[in-house]
Amino acid sequence: MLDPQARALLDRVAAAGRPTLDTLSATQARQAYRESRVPLQPPPPEVAATQDRDVPGPHGPIPVRIYRPLGSHATAILPALVYFHGGGFTAGDIGTHDTLCRSLANGARCVVISVDYRMGPEHKFPKAVDDCVAAARWVAQHADELRIDAGRVAVGGDSAGGNLATVTALIARDAGGPRLVFQLLIYPTTTFQHDTPSTAELADGHWLTFSIMKFFRDQYLNGPRDRTDWRASPLLAPDLSRLPPAYVVTAGYDPIRDEGKAYADKLKAAGVPTTYRCYDGMIHGFITMGKVLDVANAAVDDSTAALRKAFSANVSAPAIA
Repeated sequence: MLDPQARALLDRVAAAGRPTLDTLSATQARQAYRESRVPLQPPPPEVAATQDRDVPGPHGPIPVRIYRPLGSHATAILPALVYFHGGGFTAGDIGTHDTLCRSLANGARCVVISVDYRMGPEHKFPKAVDDCVAAARWVAQHADELRIDAGRVAVGGDSAGGNLATVTALIARDAGGPRLVFQLLIYPTTTFQHDTPSTAELADGHWLTFSIMKFFRDQYLNGPRDRTDWRASPLLAPDLSRLPPAYVVTAGYDPIRDEGKAYADKLKAAGVPTTYRCYDGMIHGFITMGKVLDVANAAVDDSTAALRKAFSANVSAPAIA
């Protein structure tokens, strides 16, 4: 059944009668996304340090925010998570996912590098992919400067960011690096075909709607041909073998639930160690809603536990607490 707290949130949203994202311009949708997400998040936890900077990319500088976990020494060599925010390849930014990234850094005892990749419609596919790959490579190449263990770098993301994490892992594998040890994939969108049973079943009334999905698709892709490019739809990638272990999260009342499950199944079939977790009563986007959804905080804890386990299995340099 739909979680009672999720039901109450959906009822509040319906009663507010605000315009849905698909009825707005991209600029308006971004503002609405920020305004709707920030009040649903718990207070941002304290971390040891944050740094905003730009890293080089093929289309120009890429803003990133670097988090070091609370209690860590500035010279500690720690594992790292390169994180890509959600928002349909159109909305979302470092700020909308600040609380989550802080929580992941503290919970997993790792450095988190949050990437503010280019988005549509100003920057069409595959520029977001290019930015994310470039950022992951930069992190691995600057391990000494960042005080991270280059042998313990993971990628992760939620929704659109989960898509970009999967694609980054595939490109890194085929390019011979950077070496990645884990994928944290939180309700990832894995196909732009949008033809799964859950998309039809949950097309309306559960936060993310099919109409909003089509809106985001039109903002990001150049046209229908891009839908079958595996860099946009990684579920169509011909080979998922030799990828890093994955932790795949879905939500029971999410229209993209089935494509996340299908990707997890395909990873397992390819021999990739994969843990699949569906939070049955939750809606899309829930993990950033910990102020109103108790399960969101539990899901963050579960994700950080998976990260810690992956990092501990790949220790290659001493970590100084």
